[in-house]
This record gives sequence, C-alpha cells and structure tokens, in this order.
Amino acid sequence: MHSKKKLAMVIGAGIAPLLAVSLPASSASAHGYITSPPSRQAQCQAGTVPCGPIKYEPQSVEGPKGLRSCSGGNAAFAELDNDSKGWRVTNVGSSTTFNWRLTAAHATSTWQYYAGGRKVAEFNDGGARPSNSVSHSVNFGGLSGKQKVLAVWNIADTPNAFYVCVDVNIT
Repeated sequence: MHSKKKLAMVIGAGIAPLLAVSLPASSASAHGYITSPPSRQAQCQAGTVPCGPIKYEPQSVEGPKGLRSCSGGNAAFAELDNDSKGWRVTNVGSSTTFNWRLTAAHATSTWQYYAGGRKVAEFNDGGARPSNSVSHSVNFGGLSGKQKVLAVWNIADTPNAFYVCVDVNIT
C-alpha cells in the first residue's frame, strides 16, 4: 500500500509541470482606451507625445477598481500620470462624445467620467459585453477651461478597471 502512494506522488509530481504548461494562459490585462478626443494613450501610440511602453499597448492600462490615476497604478505606465509631459489638449464644448476602441469584450458594470475633482457622468451597462467600440456623450455640468478627464471602464466579473485620461479645454 505504501508503495502505491509513493508511485502516485511521483506520477503526480511528474505530470504537474506538464499540466501547468499546457493550461491556457490568462488573457492579457487591459483591453480598451479612448481614441477621440485623443487620450494620453492614443497620443503615445501616435507618437504625438514621446512615451514608454504604453506606445505599443495603449489598451493595457488596467488596475484595481477605485483608483483615480491615469496609469491605473501600473508603474510601467507612470508617464500617463505626468500632467506636465506636454499632452495635447482638445477643445470641446460643454458636452462631448468620448469614443472607446475595445480590443476585448469584457462584461461591463459601469463607465465613469471624472473632471474637476468630481464624477460628471456614469453609464451602467449591467453586465453587457460591448465589442469593438463604445461611445458616451458626457455633459461637463458647468465646468470650463482646461480639464483632465479620467474615464474608468469598470469590469463586471473582475475586481479590475481600465483607466484613461483625456486632456480637454471646455469652451
């Protein structure tokens, strides 16, 4: 009996690494960013502003829900938090449409927009899985002048969200 247990353990130890290698890898982290008005990620990708690795993966700014940073707390994308980096500012009216490019469909709880230190809009998708693109018309509620808009895509079935900042001048 003792030898059967030992044999089972040896076989299990031998098979475990093979199983680990053959299991599907977890999917890449983040999967979306705002293309219009041009977000900081879009500006990096286009080469409008020189940036680090975000240039190659603008859709990858993911972090735990509840953050208020452009980088989503991701050190590799910390340049996105630098307000003095020379981000191009887009002139918009008192309301504007934000267009997201999505590279993976995630079950979505909410989309949130912050400007002037407060939430200016929230859209509840109730778990829907958008594909390719999403647009939201956001009213800035009396804000004017240069503003950094933080847009947050809250995923319904994970503790994470995607983060995007857009620099606008509200006229």
